[in-house]
Amino acid sequence: MADGNTRHLLCADEPGPFKVLNPLAELPILLVCDHASCRFPKSLGDMGLDPFARRCHLAVDIGASALTERLAASIGVTAVLANYSRLVVDCNRQLMDPGAFLEFGDGVLVPGNRNLRQSDKDLRSEALYWPYHEAVDQQVQRLRNAGRAPAFIAVHSFTPVMNGEARPWQIGVLWDSDTRLRDIFLADFTAAGYFVGDNEPYSGKAPQDFTIDHHAEKIGLPHIGIEIRQDLIGEGHGVENIANLMHEIIESIPARIDATGAGDEEKRTSFHDRR
Repeated sequence: MADGNTRHLLCADEPGPFKVLNPLAELPILLVCDHASCRFPKSLGDMGLDPFARRCHLAVDIGASALTERLAASIGVTAVLANYSRLVVDCNRQLMDPGAFLEFGDGVLVPGNRNLRQSDKDLRSEALYWPYHEAVDQQVQRLRNAGRAPAFIAVHSFTPVMNGEARPWQIGVLWDSDTRLRDIFLADFTAAGYFVGDNEPYSGKAPQDFTIDHHAEKIGLPHIGIEIRQDLIGEGHGVENIANLMHEIIESIPARIDATGAGDEEKRTSFHDRR
């Protein structure tokens, strides 16, 4: 399904729609990064944007890719990262959401997304959006088939200022109905001295949180969205600091989740010995 459209949108020498790090890792943790890249397909040119706009927060979650890759390497867990900009198609939105093909945001007009035909949207979704989500699904199922229900962790970043207002939170913990990972991350980030937003600056209860809703929540996986303020991870030393803390938290998750007790079998799946 995706192959034909991919050939039309992507050139043969361009990267595929996603990359998977540590695809055979056994620790029951899955990292995803929907907004990891500011890359545009060559066939779309610059989409009418200047170089600054093509690298700004509307195009990519600044620092999120570096943080995700460092965590995957240091802990040895699987990570799936989108390889193209959210301005081409936003993998964390339902395709019917206007934000999936953003035309305007934070003072920036996106000419390449104006007056898109449905065929244009279909081309992008078949070439980039669905292959990314299929890759995430494959890793979820691989870990579940191995007898482990993975903790699903989506890594994002947010701007220090939005619409002229400073955002005081340094880290956001986004959750909906399942509080297992919320309790862990909120407690540990706070104990480390960070000002943490509980469903701030965005809420995990919002419909825009497509990836977690689609892959984790509906099958009862422990899940969380982690938002890091971009000034904390815009440079290498900042990424290292946050990664070291998140490494400790993530490594502790399997034992801490199992210690909460089984509860409802579908929504409170143990990390171990499900065969």
